[in-house]
Amino acid sequence: MKLTTFNALSETAAQAALAHCVAIPRWRQALAAARPFPSAAALLAEAERLAQMWNSDDLEQALTAHPRIGERAGGADKEAALSRQEQAAMSDADAALKRAMQAGNQAYEARFGRVFLIRAKGRSGEEMLAQLQRRLTNDEPTEAREALEQLREITLLRLKESLT
Repeated sequence: MKLTTFNALSETAAQAALAHCVAIPRWRQALAAARPFPSAAALLAEAERLAQMWNSDDLEQALTAHPRIGERAGGADKEAALSRQEQAAMSDADAALKRAMQAGNQAYEARFGRVFLIRAKGRSGEEMLAQLQRRLTNDEPTEAREALEQLREITLLRLKESLT
């Protein structure tokens, strides 16, 4: 989407145009309300500033739209399609890696009570598994911060990639 198009959308349409980035309505509302942006860089800077305000409630809300690493996102919406693209490395992984990731996901969920979140784009399946195993050693506050940082990376990457 062109920045000029985004700036010209109605409030509701602008929020809908951001829906694929993250399932946090208040972030979408605030970013849409901050328009017009003079440049893509200004839009991205404001998006990042707003994302820095996220807390554990926002993380839990956002995770409702994220499948487990290694599981295929269902649905035909843009967010599901992006998730499938971002996790392509796991789709191509061998059976042993897929089993290890599934076991890691189960261990993570048992430890932290939520889905493991990582920016998958640009990472191999082996790298994601190694990060999952490393993060299992985090305490809850450290892991919550790390999960929020990964959520910010995913969100900002999706926003950046949607600008033409």
